[in-house]
Amino acid sequence: MPLLPPEPYEREAFSGGETTNILAVGSLAFTFPANNLDRDNERRFFSGNAFFNQAWVASPSTTTARDGVGPLFHARSCSVCHFRDGRGEAPEDGELITEGIVKLGLPGGAPDPIYGDQLQPFAIDGFDGEALPRVRWVEEPGTYPDGTPYSLRRPELTLEEPFYGPFADPLQTGIRMAPIMVGLGLLEAIRVEDLEALADPNDSDGDGVSGRIRRLEDGRVGRFGWRAGAPDLVAQTANAFNGDMGLLTNVRLDNPCTDAQTECLDAPQGINDGDTSEVGERIFEAIVIYMRTLAVPARRSVDDPEVLMGRTLVEDIGCVNCHAQTLITGDSPIPALVGQRIYPYTDLLLHDLGPDLADGHIEGDVEPGEWRTPPLWGAGLVDDVNGHQHFLHDGRARGFEEAILWHGGEAAQSRDAFMDLSSEERALVIRFLETL
Repeated sequence: MPLLPPEPYEREAFSGGETTNILAVGSLAFTFPANNLDRDNERRFFSGNAFFNQAWVASPSTTTARDGVGPLFHARSCSVCHFRDGRGEAPEDGELITEGIVKLGLPGGAPDPIYGDQLQPFAIDGFDGEALPRVRWVEEPGTYPDGTPYSLRRPELTLEEPFYGPFADPLQTGIRMAPIMVGLGLLEAIRVEDLEALADPNDSDGDGVSGRIRRLEDGRVGRFGWRAGAPDLVAQTANAFNGDMGLLTNVRLDNPCTDAQTECLDAPQGINDGDTSEVGERIFEAIVIYMRTLAVPARRSVDDPEVLMGRTLVEDIGCVNCHAQTLITGDSPIPALVGQRIYPYTDLLLHDLGPDLADGHIEGDVEPGEWRTPPLWGAGLVDDVNGHQHFLHDGRARGFEEAILWHGGEAAQSRDAFMDLSSEERALVIRFLETL
């Protein structure tokens, strides 16, 4: 008798298709290579892992591979923000942002004339960081229709001790916490035509959801970053080296120091591996391969009756209109990633989530309330890996429930439907999300 095909929920146990690592649990759940990597790419994965976690130093230095950081920077290594390849933790009340960044700009979208488009709080010896980003949280209480109380928190950012002069007035800012790193190569391999099929910029079907593709200035499709500002992992990696660590790559040789920061512009640059950039091509390529091949952990308890009821509720209240369950990968430089049926719970599109989540920072043609749908795979393991459940772009949500309650705009219908559920049904939705 032939075997019956697995039920959809059974297939979803392998969130990353054949790349899924079924052993990826606990505090190291996000650190494993794709399960089906060939030996050569697995070797490159571990090489990239070493560079991802090593700290860069100031130039000149005795090292010829990791010098040139700064002189202004946010972090000395990739893993400062992406600890164990996981999600950045929002600061406690009154503390500094350390596992995320602060975007800067004028109301029209231009960068701050002195500080540029991203804050660099720290500096190498002999220099001073730009300013200290500190967050205080304001509680906003609310009540479900059934009378159950809840409280949300909203961040209030202050930039203390600006060293190079006053910030622009008015200044638009945006907090961006570091996202989970798993499955990025699979998302990079999603075909553009499949994203176009998911997009509905004019809400032609009348369901209230109008996700759109972000087309970058060069015509490519943005798919990485909180506002889909990078088209691929090469660009995303170069942007992070440049903006977060003050390091030049062959992809981005523009100095992150502004014209007003003359001492920064005159600082010595690294010459790693004899390359003209500060990040040698060998290191850059290793880190890109590492990012492409981090395995998605397998889902847990997919056949649990309560999880299945939560899954049905997630579909019924419309979460999957943006958090698309199933995608299939196309071409990739990594053969192991090609043709995989995956369950990332994202459409990689921009959606307007309303004024409550709009931070006013302008990025290209993206409206203040628009955000790229983040993938949900791995979200249920953030607490195991990073010891917190701080979600959304600025980490304001303390768990799945608060994240849902902050949704507005196109997601308001789903949020309201969640609020109208019974407390037992709401718990089932959360139970399902905890298995992702």
